[in-house]
Amino acid sequence: MSDGHPAPYQFFRAAQDQFDRVATFLGLDESLRELLRWPLREHRFAVPVAMDDGRTRVFRGFRVQHNDARGPAKGGIRFHPQESLDAARAQAMGMSWKSAIVDIPLGGSHGGVACDPHNLSATELQRLCRGWVRALFRELGPRIDVAAPDIMTGAPHMLWMLDEYETMAGRRDPGFITGKPVALGGSLGRTEAAGYGLVFVLREALAELGQPIRGVAASVQGFGNVAQHAIELLTQVGGKVLAVSCWDQAAGEAVCFRREQGVDLAVLRGVADRFGSIDRNAARDQGYEVLPGAAWLEQPVDVLIPAAIENQLTAENVAKVHPAVRFVLEGADAPTSAEAGTVLAERGVTVIPDALANSGGVTCSYFEQVQSNANFYWEKDEVLARLDTRMTTAAHAVFATARRDRLPLREAALVIAVARVAEACRERGWA
Repeated sequence: MSDGHPAPYQFFRAAQDQFDRVATFLGLDESLRELLRWPLREHRFAVPVAMDDGRTRVFRGFRVQHNDARGPAKGGIRFHPQESLDAARAQAMGMSWKSAIVDIPLGGSHGGVACDPHNLSATELQRLCRGWVRALFRELGPRIDVAAPDIMTGAPHMLWMLDEYETMAGRRDPGFITGKPVALGGSLGRTEAAGYGLVFVLREALAELGQPIRGVAASVQGFGNVAQHAIELLTQVGGKVLAVSCWDQAAGEAVCFRREQGVDLAVLRGVADRFGSIDRNAARDQGYEVLPGAAWLEQPVDVLIPAAIENQLTAENVAKVHPAVRFVLEGADAPTSAEAGTVLAERGVTVIPDALANSGGVTCSYFEQVQSNANFYWEKDEVLARLDTRMTTAAHAVFATARRDRLPLREAALVIAVARVAEACRERGWA
């Protein structure tokens, strides 16, 4: 990078640049700009963990609370080798905007640990989860900051964290965290929410053009929870996924799996590990073409769904996008760089931004929090119906703002979000 900072710093700077453009459009005064372009609170700390071989390793943990004017902060916990304070800053800011776009009474936070879960046993991961909670105990809680799963964390991690929190608090408090197992205070529909939300938003984007979702073809990057459930629902409503790209941990590279008649989700799930890495030999035996990882961009499909990590569509690879592509549906956070977004817009490709498209996860996390706090749980159909309503309402608001103000969808979504958060800050007298 030209200024010497690593990629995560650039990620946060890009988030600030987006905010600055929207703040100028909205005419925010200087105090509000200064308040909202940086987090309210940042925590970084050491987490010593006793390893199975008797050694003690020290991991670096983070938690960033960007804004809580509209309600308790809300955001994921990521276990990833590249997790950093600046990446957490960008994610936390994005969570503030997502919560506001779908109009739920929450703010934005994010955190995690710089580690590689592939190299840790279940026992070591449990110790790491509990140590993370101990380090942050006074800064977390159902009325302060509510955590949730993110990359390479899931229901078991959330339950270990909940157990540690409740042990320290001396009470049962299931609203402390979301993404829990259903039998222990989780919500039905939570697993499906982020992926299904993508499809709900895509359906509405196509409806704006007078087109049905049936028959739509897609190519997906990633094979984690979000990607799998997007594939599931898209297939159920009559769409087709032509290719899936994922990370091959053993080979240390991305790989793409293609099937002309559409991928079979059950087959790919059967040959994937718990991190979403698909066994290339087993997939080949099932009739899949095994291609280089970037091949997901080159497929003749209607929709690209980047659902892995940030900064995957860039100035360097955007030219590989097939001319047939009409939409980029952002399942990951910030997967499209500003430069790539400009090129796609010039080609007439509509980017449906992450702040709208993948807000199904935080929406259903809110539903889980409400249920946990009330100790009253809804049926799955009710959860998904409420999710559909929230996502559809948010999509229509973003599309209407884009038309009215002649803005790209990303800016339109942020105009709605920033205006709502800024108003909450004003009413509280913060600026």
